[in-house]
Amino acid sequence: MSDIIVTAQKRDENIQTVPISMQALSTRKLDQLNISNFNEYTQLLPSVAFQTSQPGVTTVYMRGVASGGDGNHSGSLPSVGSYLDEQPVTTIGGTLDIHIYDVARIESLSGPQGTLYGASSEAGTIRIITNKPDTSGFYGRVDGELNTVNKGGVGGKIEGMINAPFSSNVALRVVGFYQKDAGYIDNVAGTRTFCGPATATNPCGPGGISLNNNAFVKKDYNDTETWGGRAALKVDLDDNWTVTPTVLYQEQRSHGSYGFDPRVGDLQVQHFLPEYRRDRFIQGALTIEGKVGNWDLTYAGAYLDRRDTQSSDYTDYAEAYDNLYQKQGGLAGYFYYRDAAGNTINPQQRVVGTDHFKKMSQEIRVASPSTERFRIVAGAFYQRQSNLIHQDYRIAGLAPELSVNGLPGTLWLTQQHRVDKDYAMFGEASFDILPKLTLTAGARAFIYDNSLIGFFGFGRNPGVGDDGIPYTATPYNAAGSSRTGVAACYLTNGQTLRQMVNNGQNPAPFFPATVAGGPCTNLAVVSGNGLLPKRTQGQGVTYKFNATWKPTDQLMLYATWSRGFRPGGINRRADVSNYAPDYLTNYEVGWKTTLLNGMLRFNGAVYQQNWDSFQFAFLGVNSFTIIQNGPNARIRGVEMDANVNTGPLALTVAGSYTDAKTRQNLCLGADPTFTCTGLLDSGQPNLVSAAAGTRLPITPQFKITGTARYTVPLGASAKGYIQALVSHQSSAASDIRSAVYAPGTGDIINPAAQLGRLRAYTTGNLAVGAEIGSNYTLEVFAQNLWDERGEISRFQACGTCGDRPYIVPIQPRTIGIRAGAKF
Repeated sequence: MSDIIVTAQKRDENIQTVPISMQALSTRKLDQLNISNFNEYTQLLPSVAFQTSQPGVTTVYMRGVASGGDGNHSGSLPSVGSYLDEQPVTTIGGTLDIHIYDVARIESLSGPQGTLYGASSEAGTIRIITNKPDTSGFYGRVDGELNTVNKGGVGGKIEGMINAPFSSNVALRVVGFYQKDAGYIDNVAGTRTFCGPATATNPCGPGGISLNNNAFVKKDYNDTETWGGRAALKVDLDDNWTVTPTVLYQEQRSHGSYGFDPRVGDLQVQHFLPEYRRDRFIQGALTIEGKVGNWDLTYAGAYLDRRDTQSSDYTDYAEAYDNLYQKQGGLAGYFYYRDAAGNTINPQQRVVGTDHFKKMSQEIRVASPSTERFRIVAGAFYQRQSNLIHQDYRIAGLAPELSVNGLPGTLWLTQQHRVDKDYAMFGEASFDILPKLTLTAGARAFIYDNSLIGFFGFGRNPGVGDDGIPYTATPYNAAGSSRTGVAACYLTNGQTLRQMVNNGQNPAPFFPATVAGGPCTNLAVVSGNGLLPKRTQGQGVTYKFNATWKPTDQLMLYATWSRGFRPGGINRRADVSNYAPDYLTNYEVGWKTTLLNGMLRFNGAVYQQNWDSFQFAFLGVNSFTIIQNGPNARIRGVEMDANVNTGPLALTVAGSYTDAKTRQNLCLGADPTFTCTGLLDSGQPNLVSAAAGTRLPITPQFKITGTARYTVPLGASAKGYIQALVSHQSSAASDIRSAVYAPGTGDIINPAAQLGRLRAYTTGNLAVGAEIGSNYTLEVFAQNLWDERGEISRFQACGTCGDRPYIVPIQPRTIGIRAGAKF
């Protein structure tokens, strides 16, 4: 069994000597299992769970550190860090789904990695390490696949790599790929009907609006195309210094919905408006490695630019609120949705959103010789990440007076700019107090500075029927508006429009919009003669202590105490207060063994984690995401992996047990006593939304994966093989809350029950193939062999859409053929 060299501790080390719980998927393992995306490789990582609604919109969790509801573009920062080589690529609103090809390894580091990897590595870190340019010679490879999905279409991919040395000290490595993922969810014919004008005897009157989705009916509705490439240039300046600039480009275009509606049928939906997502990102990075004396010095800098555009059908929201407001003539009657002539219009909504995410990071560090008895790694880190957020809720034909100012047809607009900045100094020091006993201490001093500014809400005349103000009211219906929108925008005298109108004063002019595309600004801080972003700042130190004992060369035992954190942030709704940082404290003991003359590796860890005042995101009033700090949680778990290699037979098993529970009540409204008493802002009594002892959502209690590969010779120069993978995970809750108030009615409903649990499932893959010489491979395969409807996640379109949850399944049974050649 060959050694796996990793860089989890910012040094080259054998994985069996690294005193942390981690897994590494090598190049050969990734190739053998044909791993190409995030969903595929996380199946092999027992401590990893995730939520997703479609490709590119994924939130990652490790070791049960999950409260649900995360991933909003103006929500909490991730709790799991993502790295591409030396550079962080952690993003808000969806992990980068980097195409996996010509990758040296994927490292999964469980538990807080705060000292070396920073704020967004509170619960763990996933690192993708690419193969580097090689000056030894020219070579390359090309691989292709064709597949068909049960109840779906035909897909495939083509990938290639070339390594080209220009001299003995300069080499270029280029990778390119194209992948088509076939659709398997059908958009089937259906109708929706909305209330007509209210009458004396029938509030949900006759003559309502009915619509169908005939224009969007399509089989295999959810197809995705991904293409791109990367290039790396390695320049050895001399024997000690190497410069490696790299560039990565990837574009992904998805259509349709990746969640199906069980009310409609298996792998079916009924959607009525265009649905698509386009996700493009490019990253330029520079790594400089060298020596100063006998110390290693590394600089790693990168700039990431990500743009995505998404269109979503929001008909479910319109239907749910139409039912909610039946007593007022439905949604159109309650909100007086009219066209310019005053006629009632179809209240159906479509959401068009864009995010422009930018991330710049720089790190410089030094490392003393690894052979010394006392050794350190230390450095400094800075990153600035920003997101220009645009969310446009459109109703076709909506009157300009009812629209957001200057945007006819836009009922609600979010136009905000978010900036998150991090500064840190970090270090770890190890000392061999005895030849077989090592103590390590680490610390990271950090400062975070996060800000948010812009506009959110309605235009000039929302809810015109609520207080008798006529439809023709001008210029702005400030009194009848909610605490959002134009009515809450700041004027040049420092007051809001609502304040002046309600006081009977003539409004002053608006401050100019601080974020281009918005009508004015209602999320900001008035300062002098201008507006500044709302900010939250903090600083602190996280620590790590570790003791490692190696009684023999084949056995290592370790104990770790470590602490991670996640910065606080700003709610995008101005009348909701900021949320504070949360912290995770980890107590862990583990072992790493190499037995039977290297044929068996058996590693594991037992841990307890205390998650304090965890950040909790949920859909509040009008399906508006709110983040607040919840109670503390306690997470206990075990994770183990074993590898056996007897020559022709190779076996791998990895599994985890996670017991994650709240320690106090989760209150509907924040309550530092956790008794959930008092009144909410709405005037309703506070509620116990999840009782103490409730299991945290998303993460299955059990997860286990096993792979087996048996190889036999086929003549003098070929080998045949059969390979199998089986993966099982237990059920998990989709939502932690069991009691909230239903909007409009005040009834108490159970979101966890409405959304439903993620059901347990077991799935398997099978492949049979041959390696012909050292240059050619051929394989036939079947994935999800018995066509299991494994549930990745569940979601709903809005906070009142509890009777229409969507299920995102694993891909149905897929059968195909692969071939590859090296040259």
